[in-house]
Amino acid sequence: GMFARLISAARSIIRSTVRPRLIHSSTPAQSAGALFVHRDTPDNNASTPFDWTSDNSKRIEKILSKYPAHYKRAGTIPLLHLAQKQNGGWLSLAAMNKVADTLGVSRVRVYEVATFYTMFNRNFVGKHVVQVCTTTPCELCGSGPVLDAIRTHLGVEVGETTADKEFTLMEVECLGACVNAPMMQINDDFYED
Repeated sequence: GMFARLISAARSIIRSTVRPRLIHSSTPAQSAGALFVHRDTPDNNASTPFDWTSDNSKRIEKILSKYPAHYKRAGTIPLLHLAQKQNGGWLSLAAMNKVADTLGVSRVRVYEVATFYTMFNRNFVGKHVVQVCTTTPCELCGSGPVLDAIRTHLGVEVGETTADKEFTLMEVECLGACVNAPMMQINDDFYED
């Protein structure tokens, strides 16, 4: 499918590319957790419509039933994950506010969690989020040429989304598969070696 073609294109470009890349040349400002301060946009502000679907409302009941009533805030990460999935892969300010309201916690508590964990995207992302690990083990095993190949194939730079809104390219820190470096993740799927 589409991912196989992307990986195949990356491999063929890697084979034909002998361009060295500096270790630790990552740009944190272009990663998932780059902007810690929210800036209102027409598509991302407190007035942007967001409400739980009926299916997700049922999921929330099930999730929160696992925690004692006075520890509902423990459901912050699962509810943020659910909101992000419902919102097309990213968390709008309105979605984070809904999580806070659902849990009965202050909104800043939810913002703290969403800004701390890089698995939460607080800006629009494409349908397929391509994350390439560039920490030392992956870099030493060739993640630089992999990242360059994907950049070339998709025609975007790190932190950008393709014009058709299908792919967003991100450079990330360790994805936890150093033994099989280099590795990348496309949405929820890992690709190693």
